[in-house]
Amino acid sequence: MIFSQFINKWLYSNDGYYSKYKAIGKKGDFYTSVSTSKFFGGTIAKHIISLIESKKLDENSVICEIGAHHGYLMADVIEFIYTLKPELLNSLEFVIIERYDDLQMQQKKYLKECFGDAIKLTHYKDLSELSCDSAFFLANEIFDAFECELLHDGKFASVDDDFKIAFDVEDEKLFGMAKKYNKDKGEIAVGYEEFALGMYNSAEKFEFLSFDYGDKLARNDFSIRIYSDHKVFPFFEENLDYKKLYKNSDITYDVNFSHVKDAFEDVGCTHIETKAQMTVLVDFGILDLLEMLRLNVDEKIYTQELDKVKTLIMPDFLGERFKAIRFTKGMK
Repeated sequence: MIFSQFINKWLYSNDGYYSKYKAIGKKGDFYTSVSTSKFFGGTIAKHIISLIESKKLDENSVICEIGAHHGYLMADVIEFIYTLKPELLNSLEFVIIERYDDLQMQQKKYLKECFGDAIKLTHYKDLSELSCDSAFFLANEIFDAFECELLHDGKFASVDDDFKIAFDVEDEKLFGMAKKYNKDKGEIAVGYEEFALGMYNSAEKFEFLSFDYGDKLARNDFSIRIYSDHKVFPFFEENLDYKKLYKNSDITYDVNFSHVKDAFEDVGCTHIETKAQMTVLVDFGILDLLEMLRLNVDEKIYTQELDKVKTLIMPDFLGERFKAIRFTKGMK
């Protein structure tokens, strides 16, 4: 089978890695910005409020997270909206796009525990099911989870039933994509174009904000790797036990943000910016939120939260490695 089909089975089949709830953080396979600090979601909430106050988004907008895992990020966003501008909970609609029933159940349970009937929450399995006038779309580490093909020496990878990889597939369309980004080795993501079109068609106006790790320009090498129990295994590591890791671990690669940008611009969206996570979070007001916390809690609690936020924004941690990319449609 071609490599993208292999990843699809690994991650997205009925018994794939993402099909069932997985812990994130100390008990999981990896950390994310969401598992690091509530102020990640809080800063996004502050930005959403600013868009509504400036009339760029409507008060009755849909706040939509794509791939919400347990629901922690959505919960943090809602909590800070309630703290900063509680009346918006009466008008905003919250939506999660989640293909798996098991994860939908986890998200509904968690958000019900957090907010009871105070919010309006709707689930869809695909963006194509959503149609609205005004929306804010949010995703965290989604583009690195798309299927990809692997390129080397002008050919693409296939995988046999014994997990042996060979570069023996020719595909002119994919090779043209590789040439566009000056790649002769590495990953070519599959599905960005369809995803961008689905979002474009789902709302009359929106802002889309996504965080992921990668580079603004394509990396001309393999970055694909496997995460299991907080250990990282380069995909081509010698003597790697693919059979043991298959469907029991996460598989990911660095995002080529140029490809993401082109996919959204090609369907008619406007690219606002691609910046380091630390820059965007500071621009959105994470330091203002910290100052509000400092004025309202004791020093011990403030210091604890400050240390967590440092992990989000310091260059040596998540601040520089992770990027934020933003797009709009129909907003003035």
